[in-house]
This record gives sequence, structure tokens and C-alpha cells, in this order.
Amino acid sequence: MLKCRLFVLAAVIGLISVSFAYGQEKPARLTFDVATIKPSQPGLRNGGIKPLPGGTGYTAQNIHVKLIISLMYKVPMRQISGGPDWLDSENFDIEARTDHSYGIDDLHVMFQNLLADRFKLRFHKEIKEGPVYVLTVDKSGLKMKPDGSGQALQIPILPGKDNEFIGTRVPMQYLCWWLDQQLQWDGRPVIDRTSLDKSYDFTLSFVPEFPPDFPKENLPPELLDRPSLFDALKQQLGLKLEAQKGPVDNLVIDHIEKPSED
Repeated sequence: MLKCRLFVLAAVIGLISVSFAYGQEKPARLTFDVATIKPSQPGLRNGGIKPLPGGTGYTAQNIHVKLIISLMYKVPMRQISGGPDWLDSENFDIEARTDHSYGIDDLHVMFQNLLADRFKLRFHKEIKEGPVYVLTVDKSGLKMKPDGSGQALQIPILPGKDNEFIGTRVPMQYLCWWLDQQLQWDGRPVIDRTSLDKSYDFTLSFVPEFPPDFPKENLPPELLDRPSLFDALKQQLGLKLEAQKGPVDNLVIDHIEKPSED
């Protein structure tokens, strides 16, 4: 009789567990409510991509898809391989909107899903050992100001006057990607080893990194008097950038198509 009661109790508990599992809603897939994609007009020289005011979408003007993939997945373009020739030679205008405001991370997920749905993007990642820059907190101590845990809707790092750069609510993942862009002539990706999980405000002033054959004679003297990016990171932000060997993430495109314009 006791065994029978235990069996019935176990069965009831099992039914409750199953009902609870089925009753839980699966998180909705984040997508834009409406998105238009058109080829850019030929001959345009300038372009840009940014969130819409209030977090209600994203706009891109005269931008090629390889750059969009790089931005949305925070992978330098040189670490993206595969795909057709038009991936970085043909530009698009994209206007994607939502019915209410979202944070920047959700907007990036929406754009990733847009690439999958409209461009049929499929890829896989490969990790290979190679030359990298490792970003850590310098022994002198962190000099950046914490500012919440999320990323601002504006572009996190913008140029200011006299070649200063102003960072507003910058997470470490974005800072590493941005530093990689400044050091693109070097070819080493920047890897975060700071263990910093907040977003930060800062001002950074340095001599830009130029390719080896770049003529510096015509640059203003006040610019050349500034510290290198490596010294500026240490002196102004309390961060250290060191050349090492480490894992390099490579994004390999398996399939992509030109989108329809609807």
C-alpha cells in the first residue's frame, strides 16, 4: 500500500513538472518590426551606421555587409573570410525599426537576426593560436570612471577636438574592438583580460598609429608630441596592452545572399 502511494505521489509530481515546463514560454526571438534594404547609389563617398534615437532601430547608409558583420559580431574584418566578392565591394542602405525602445545589445541581436533572415547569412567560427594584444589593468591602477553596466545608444567612442577620443559607457568588448581598429596595420586582435564587467567613461589622447610608410612630416607638431596609444592607455586609462600569443577568433562565412528589397 505504501509503495502504491509513493508511486502515485511520484506520478503527480512528474505531471506538475511537465505542466510547468510546457507552461513556461520560450523567449521571443528578437527581430525588427520592419526593415528596408536597398543598394546604395553608385559613387557615394561617405557612409555610416548607428542606432536610431531612443533605441527604436538601426540605420545604415552606404555600408558594405562585411563591415556590418564585423560591427555586429565584434570581429575585425581581417578575421572574416569566405563569401562572395560583393561582400565588401557593394554597399547597402538599411533602415530597421522597432515598435518601442530597446537596449543596444538587443538591437545588435536584432541586426544579427536580420543578417540571417534577409541575407541568409550562415557562418562558423574557428579559433587558431596566433599573435594577439592582451589588454589588462596596469599595476598603477584603473583610471577610468565606471558608468553603469550597459552600453549607451550613441556610438560609445567618438572623436573630440584635437584628436581626443571621448568614451561614454564603453564596455570592454567594444573597447577591444575599437583598439583593434586603431592598430589594424599591426594585424593583431585585442583580447580582453581585464576582468572588468562594467561600462566606463574616459578621454583618450594619443598619436594615431600609421602604416610604416606613412609620411609624418606634414602632421602638426602638437599631434606628434602626444604619447603612443600604448603609453596613453597606461597613463590615461590605467590599462596595459602587451603583445603575446593567444587564441584568435575567425569567422568563416558558409553562405550569404543578396537580399530582396522588400
